[in-house]
Amino acid sequence: MQKLIFFVGVAGTGKTTVARRLSTEIPAAFLDRDTIGGRFVEAILEMKGLDKNDRDSEFYKANLRDLEYDTAKDVCIENLAAGQNVFMISPFTAELKNKQYIEDVITAAGLTKEQVDVKVIVVTLQDMALQKDRIVGRQTERDQWKFDNWGLFEKRVDFVPAINWDIPASSILIFDNSGELTTEKTDILKRFATGE
Repeated sequence: MQKLIFFVGVAGTGKTTVARRLSTEIPAAFLDRDTIGGRFVEAILEMKGLDKNDRDSEFYKANLRDLEYDTAKDVCIENLAAGQNVFMISPFTAELKNKQYIEDVITAAGLTKEQVDVKVIVVTLQDMALQKDRIVGRQTERDQWKFDNWGLFEKRVDFVPAINWDIPASSILIFDNSGELTTEKTDILKRFATGE
Protein backbone atom coordinates (compact mmCIF):
# COMPACT_ATOMS: atom_id res chain seq x y z
CA MET A 1 0.00 0.00 0.00
CA GLN A 2 1.06 3.56 -0.61
CA LYS A 3 1.72 5.61 2.51
CA LEU A 4 0.07 9.01 3.06
CA ILE A 5 1.39 10.36 6.33
CA PHE A 6 0.36 13.68 7.84
CA PHE A 7 2.71 15.36 10.31
CA VAL A 8 0.53 17.79 12.24
CA GLY A 9 0.84 19.98 15.31
CA VAL A 10 1.28 23.59 16.34
CA ALA A 11 4.24 25.80 15.50
CA GLY A 12 7.56 24.86 17.06
CA THR A 13 6.78 21.24 17.88
CA GLY A 14 9.18 19.96 15.22
CA LYS A 15 6.82 18.58 12.56
CA THR A 16 9.32 19.15 9.76
CA THR A 17 12.25 17.77 11.77
CA VAL A 18 10.32 14.60 12.61
CA ALA A 19 9.17 14.16 9.00
CA ARG A 20 12.69 14.74 7.70
CA ARG A 21 14.08 12.11 10.05
CA LEU A 22 11.44 9.56 8.99
CA SER A 23 12.09 10.35 5.32
CA THR A 24 15.54 8.79 5.70
CA GLU A 25 13.76 5.50 6.46
CA ILE A 26 10.77 5.67 4.08
CA PRO A 27 11.02 7.14 0.57
CA ALA A 28 8.25 9.70 0.03
CA ALA A 29 7.38 12.99 -1.63
CA PHE A 30 8.09 15.56 1.10
CA LEU A 31 5.39 18.25 0.99
CA ASP A 32 5.75 21.04 3.52
CA ARG A 33 2.93 23.57 3.09
CA ASP A 34 5.24 26.44 4.10
CA THR A 35 7.62 25.54 1.27
CA ILE A 36 4.86 25.05 -1.29
CA GLY A 37 3.03 28.32 -0.68
CA GLY A 38 5.18 30.44 1.60
CA ARG A 39 6.86 32.74 -0.94
CA PHE A 40 3.62 33.43 -2.79
CA VAL A 41 1.78 34.21 0.45
CA GLU A 42 4.55 36.56 1.60
CA ALA A 43 4.57 38.37 -1.75
CA ILE A 44 0.79 38.86 -1.76
CA LEU A 45 0.73 40.06 1.84
CA GLU A 46 3.48 42.60 1.06
CA MET A 47 1.62 43.77 -2.08
CA LYS A 48 -1.36 44.44 0.17
CA GLY A 49 0.81 46.44 2.57
CA LEU A 50 0.51 43.79 5.29
CA ASP A 51 3.10 42.04 7.43
CA LYS A 52 4.41 39.19 5.26
CA ASN A 53 4.80 36.98 8.33
CA ASP A 54 1.29 37.44 9.74
CA ARG A 55 -0.71 34.28 9.14
CA ASP A 56 -3.35 35.50 11.59
CA SER A 57 -4.59 38.55 9.72
CA GLU A 58 -8.17 38.56 8.49
CA PHE A 59 -6.89 39.07 4.92
CA TYR A 60 -4.73 35.93 5.11
CA LYS A 61 -7.54 33.84 6.57
CA ALA A 62 -10.11 35.07 4.05
CA ASN A 63 -7.96 35.02 0.91
CA LEU A 64 -4.78 32.99 1.26
CA ARG A 65 -5.12 30.28 3.88
CA ASP A 66 -7.29 27.90 1.85
CA LEU A 67 -5.39 28.72 -1.34
CA GLU A 68 -2.16 27.65 0.32
CA TYR A 69 -3.61 24.44 1.78
CA ASP A 70 -5.49 23.53 -1.40
CA THR A 71 -2.30 23.91 -3.45
CA ALA A 72 -0.50 21.53 -1.07
CA LYS A 73 -3.44 19.14 -1.43
CA ASP A 74 -3.21 19.26 -5.23
CA VAL A 75 0.52 18.46 -5.15
CA CYS A 76 -0.27 15.59 -2.77
CA ILE A 77 -2.92 14.21 -5.13
CA GLU A 78 -0.55 14.36 -8.11
CA ASN A 79 2.12 12.43 -6.21
CA LEU A 80 -0.33 9.81 -4.96
CA ALA A 81 -1.66 9.37 -8.49
CA ALA A 82 1.93 8.85 -9.67
CA GLY A 83 2.35 6.00 -7.18
CA GLN A 84 4.44 7.84 -4.59
CA ASN A 85 4.31 7.70 -0.83
CA VAL A 86 3.56 11.21 0.47
CA PHE A 87 4.50 13.08 3.64
CA MET A 88 2.28 16.13 4.31
CA ILE A 89 3.62 18.65 6.85
CA SER A 90 1.47 21.46 8.30
CA PRO A 91 -1.01 22.00 11.15
CA PHE A 92 -4.00 21.00 8.93
CA THR A 93 -6.33 22.09 11.74
CA ALA A 94 -9.43 22.71 9.61
CA GLU A 95 -8.70 19.78 7.31
CA LEU A 96 -8.46 17.30 10.19
CA LYS A 97 -11.92 18.37 11.36
CA ASN A 98 -13.39 17.86 7.87
CA LYS A 99 -14.30 14.17 7.51
CA GLN A 100 -14.64 14.50 3.74
CA TYR A 101 -11.14 15.95 3.22
CA ILE A 102 -9.21 12.67 3.24
CA GLU A 103 -11.88 10.92 1.15
CA ASP A 104 -11.59 13.66 -1.48
CA VAL A 105 -7.79 13.42 -1.59
CA ILE A 106 -7.80 9.66 -2.15
CA THR A 107 -10.62 9.75 -4.71
CA ALA A 108 -9.03 12.62 -6.67
CA ALA A 109 -5.84 10.55 -6.94
CA GLY A 110 -7.87 7.77 -8.58
CA LEU A 111 -7.30 5.47 -5.62
CA THR A 112 -9.35 3.77 -2.93
CA LYS A 113 -8.95 3.61 0.85
CA GLU A 114 -7.81 0.01 0.41
CA GLN A 115 -4.85 1.25 -1.66
CA VAL A 116 -3.66 4.09 0.59
CA ASP A 117 -2.49 3.68 4.17
CA VAL A 118 -3.36 7.01 5.82
CA LYS A 119 -1.56 7.82 9.06
CA VAL A 120 -1.45 10.93 11.24
CA ILE A 121 1.53 11.75 13.44
CA VAL A 122 0.57 14.47 15.92
CA VAL A 123 3.84 16.08 17.00
CA THR A 124 3.56 17.53 20.51
CA LEU A 125 5.74 18.97 23.25
CA GLN A 126 5.51 18.76 27.03
CA ASP A 127 4.90 22.46 27.56
CA MET A 128 4.68 25.95 26.08
CA ALA A 129 8.08 27.01 27.45
CA LEU A 130 9.81 24.38 25.35
CA GLN A 131 7.69 25.37 22.37
CA LYS A 132 8.81 28.99 22.70
CA ASP A 133 12.45 27.91 22.99
CA ARG A 134 12.11 25.85 19.80
CA ILE A 135 10.49 28.73 17.92
CA VAL A 136 13.29 31.08 19.04
CA GLY A 137 15.87 28.50 17.99
CA ARG A 138 14.63 28.11 14.43
CA GLN A 139 15.09 31.87 13.82
CA THR A 140 12.56 32.44 11.05
CA GLU A 141 11.07 35.85 10.29
CA ARG A 142 7.55 34.43 10.09
CA ASP A 143 7.63 33.74 13.83
CA GLN A 144 7.92 37.43 14.80
CA TRP A 145 4.14 37.82 14.97
CA LYS A 146 4.00 34.98 17.51
CA PHE A 147 6.55 36.69 19.77
CA ASP A 148 4.85 40.07 19.45
CA ASN A 149 1.50 38.48 20.34
CA TRP A 150 2.60 35.57 22.54
CA GLY A 151 -0.28 35.86 25.02
CA LEU A 152 -2.85 35.59 22.24
CA PHE A 153 -0.92 32.84 20.48
CA GLU A 154 -0.52 30.85 23.70
CA LYS A 155 -4.29 30.86 24.35
CA ARG A 156 -4.96 29.30 20.95
CA VAL A 157 -2.46 26.46 21.22
CA ASP A 158 -4.00 23.00 21.28
CA PHE A 159 -1.22 20.43 21.10
CA VAL A 160 -3.58 17.60 20.09
CA PRO A 161 -6.11 18.65 17.43
CA ALA A 162 -9.48 17.05 16.74
CA ILE A 163 -9.21 14.40 14.02
CA ASN A 164 -12.54 13.54 12.40
CA TRP A 165 -11.28 11.36 9.56
CA ASP A 166 -12.58 7.84 9.08
CA ILE A 167 -9.32 6.11 9.98
CA PRO A 168 -8.64 3.63 12.80
CA ALA A 169 -7.34 4.93 16.12
CA SER A 170 -4.26 2.79 15.48
CA SER A 171 -3.47 5.05 12.51
CA ILE A 172 -2.98 8.08 14.80
CA LEU A 173 0.21 8.51 16.82
CA ILE A 174 0.60 11.21 19.47
CA PHE A 175 4.37 11.73 19.40
CA ASP A 176 6.06 13.72 22.18
CA ASN A 177 8.99 15.44 20.49
CA SER A 178 10.41 16.91 23.70
CA GLY A 179 14.11 16.19 24.13
CA GLU A 180 16.45 14.69 21.57
CA LEU A 181 15.06 12.86 18.55
CA THR A 182 16.94 9.64 19.26
CA THR A 183 17.35 6.49 17.19
CA GLU A 184 14.90 4.78 19.54
CA LYS A 185 12.26 7.46 18.88
CA THR A 186 12.90 7.21 15.14
CA ASP A 187 12.35 3.45 15.36
CA ILE A 188 8.96 4.07 17.02
CA LEU A 189 8.01 6.38 14.16
CA LYS A 190 9.17 3.90 11.56
CA ARG A 191 7.27 0.98 13.12
CA PHE A 192 4.13 3.12 13.29
CA ALA A 193 4.49 4.32 9.69
CA THR A 194 5.19 0.88 8.21
CA GLY A 195 2.89 -1.10 10.48
CA GLU A 196 5.72 -3.48 11.38
